[in-house]
Amino acid sequence: MEYANKAITAVGRLWRTNIMRFGVYEKVVPVETSPSRIVPASIIRPDYVLKTTEYVPKLAEIKDDTQISGMRNSCKLAASILNQLHAYIKPGVTTDDIDELVHSLTIKAGAYPSPLHYKGFPKSVCTSVNNVAVHGIPDLRPLQDGDIINVDITVFFKQYHGDCSKTFLIGNVDDKGQHLVHITEECLDIGIKCCGPDVPFCNIGAVINRHAKRNGLTVLPAFLGHGIGQYFHGPPEIYHTLNRYPGLMKPGMTFTIEPVLSHGSEHTVILEDGWTVVTEDGARTAQVEHTVLITDDGAEILTK
Repeated sequence: MEYANKAITAVGRLWRTNIMRFGVYEKVVPVETSPSRIVPASIIRPDYVLKTTEYVPKLAEIKDDTQISGMRNSCKLAASILNQLHAYIKPGVTTDDIDELVHSLTIKAGAYPSPLHYKGFPKSVCTSVNNVAVHGIPDLRPLQDGDIINVDITVFFKQYHGDCSKTFLIGNVDDKGQHLVHITEECLDIGIKCCGPDVPFCNIGAVINRHAKRNGLTVLPAFLGHGIGQYFHGPPEIYHTLNRYPGLMKPGMTFTIEPVLSHGSEHTVILEDGWTVVTEDGARTAQVEHTVLITDDGAEILTK
């Protein structure tokens, strides 16, 4: 009995230490989920779903007016679906419920949910809660008061992908959680504001990393933004930390900026499902994402 009490006391001290470092929240582990949802045969699928070779440019693509119009439409739809989740996401709702709603709204619009069956991903949206950094698979765990959750939506609409995400606050989130989400949103805004013609891609990571560090947060370096168009992922690679990635932005380029920030270390672990990435130290993460278009005088947020 004495040993057990000592063990409980030690665990209590460790828990209080973690609260002081990272805040108050429930550490998440994946639970069971429902089967993949069905897409009607009438919906146009991306090449990777049809098991054919997906076209991906070797260099960052400069899109013409027709391609830019296609990107505007897909990004507008992705943003619209994400915005409709604000009134829906609350304590008691499962991430599988979110997947069902996103899937339904995407299909209703005549689009395909891009994550579904992409390299084997089983769901129509990524939902990453608390210590899950990215690629969380929607499951039957109800959201808890105090959770934070990133919902990452990509749609394939009329041959083009549109991609965006947001971290939502669930109920009464502690101060550390609110600060984490707020600074992550500021990092995205700062990253976008530095974009424009002939600006080096590496500048994005420099300004985001600087702002995160000034606020005591860590940018997770493993997760990048990417070029996007009729392909889901392509060049350029957008780093959110200090980097030497070559190349300059040019009008007509479209890519995502999507920093992931944490209170803890930069190290992450991929779980056995091959998708879910969690922080090694159990710290929460926040992520936000927009797809942007480089214009003649700056950058336009296509998923605003």
